[in-house]
Amino acid sequence: MVKNKRAILIVLDSAGIGSLPDAADFGDDGANTICHIYEKRGVLELPNLYSMGLSRIEGAHSLPPYAGQIRGAYGRAAEMTHAKDTTCGHWELAGVIMETPFQTYPQGFPRHIIDAFEKKIGRGILGNRVASGTVIIQELGDEHVRTGKPIVYTSADSVFQVAAHEAVIPPEELYKICEAARAILVGPDLVGRVIARPFIGGNGVYTRTENRRDFAIPPVKDTILDGLTALGYTTLGVGKIEDIFCRRGIARVDHTKNNHDGIEATIRYIREAGSADLIFTNLVDTDMLYGHRNDVEGYGRALEYFDSRLPELLAAMGPEDLLLITADHGCDPTWPGTDHTREYVPVIAWHKALETGIDLGTRATFADIGSTAFEHITGSPWKSGTSFYKQLGCL
Repeated sequence: MVKNKRAILIVLDSAGIGSLPDAADFGDDGANTICHIYEKRGVLELPNLYSMGLSRIEGAHSLPPYAGQIRGAYGRAAEMTHAKDTTCGHWELAGVIMETPFQTYPQGFPRHIIDAFEKKIGRGILGNRVASGTVIIQELGDEHVRTGKPIVYTSADSVFQVAAHEAVIPPEELYKICEAARAILVGPDLVGRVIARPFIGGNGVYTRTENRRDFAIPPVKDTILDGLTALGYTTLGVGKIEDIFCRRGIARVDHTKNNHDGIEATIRYIREAGSADLIFTNLVDTDMLYGHRNDVEGYGRALEYFDSRLPELLAAMGPEDLLLITADHGCDPTWPGTDHTREYVPVIAWHKALETGIDLGTRATFADIGSTAFEHITGSPWKSGTSFYKQLGCL
């Protein structure tokens, strides 16, 4: 086994690029996260991503054209799993296509789930409805502080979210409460993620902290992470990757909590010889701070910040390294509501020998991306998805 080729897979969380053909099933027909941000702001300074082909992707024609030589492979990928949540998106990127998506609860959680949860944690709850996390803590924060009851809410996605003031229920206790929920939400009530949402503040003014933690379930099938580990390769998860995969198949972890730290860590590990054969990074701010809060300006600035760091990241890469940039779903901040949107995700691939633009077209599944990373590292594609590795050339 020759271990000299690395893949760096970066997920710009929720940076979708146009609604999927079945988006109407989710109320998302017409959503387009990146393009709508540009149209709303009138500017989106992404010179490095444009030079890699971002504005050449089908459906992204409203983005400003790039007049120079394209140096990158570009396209878009559809999600085959009938879902739009973080877990399904990341799992499919890593080669697992869900036949039956997770349960969602648009009317709140049924009584048998709440009864079992309250019994487990020894107290009642507040909320139990679909809500924006930043809004519900303002509405129920004072009552929570007074009663000590955790706030439970969900969204259009498959999530059971538990919010608590750090001075009332410290984060470590909140994590145990979420573990109790995770144990309940299985079988016919299977939920993709239980999320701990600590917050601080008082008197009706509350702010979430960075002590969020996600409690997922292990992937239902082997991922490229499992496959690489079985072959003796080293994998590294940056950001919330360890939570999404329950750390399965991940040898090293750096649980960064924001985009700045995630980018810094990714560049550091690229520079570090032998750090990992696969560096898998999630950059969460675009989704958590801006998409879900309908913050078009903040989302645009976050994309621009990532783009501004790309030259440093590319310079750190070696001649045998492959960079893959994509997303896991959409979260169009111009769209009604605050939920994820059912969209294609961009696919950008780059390596140092790539001197011309390559149109990868529309990929049938996110799994094509993971299969490409797997083939780059091992010499063989993954068992799901269709690798576009050979289209990249010069590797």
